[in-house]
Amino acid sequence: MVSYEEWQQKRQPQVSIRPSLSTSLPFTSQRVSARPAEGPQVVMPHGVPSLTLYNPSLDIRMQGVNGAVIGRRQGPYQQMFENNMYISGVHAQLIYKPDSGWCIIDKHSSNGTKLNQRDLLPDVPMSIKSGDIVTLANINLQVSIN
Repeated sequence: MVSYEEWQQKRQPQVSIRPSLSTSLPFTSQRVSARPAEGPQVVMPHGVPSLTLYNPSLDIRMQGVNGAVIGRRQGPYQQMFENNMYISGVHAQLIYKPDSGWCIIDKHSSNGTKLNQRDLLPDVPMSIKSGDIVTLANINLQVSIN
């Protein structure tokens, strides 16, 4: 049997911050957000910048994962969109290409994907950069790449 206090401790997420040390770079302070990005927490390979798609008014914050599907029925962000009937089951995909950086691909979604208010053609990767606005059906997401 587990006490109430033990149960509460198990429910609390364990947070540990370890600075990464590099012999070639001096130590720099890390920015820590009070609210972690949703979706899978994945360490990107060396040299791949981190991608965040967010909409503070809808409380959406997604950490980009190379190859991840964005959709109502598939992908690591499924929980965020499962109740939004405007988002297709497989709506879009995020990919990282060494030559062009982070890209988004519309996957023949019913209500479309836009980049800075321009419709994307299905299956055509479009480069995204910090400050861009990605629109999935009726949801605007700000792009941040670090």
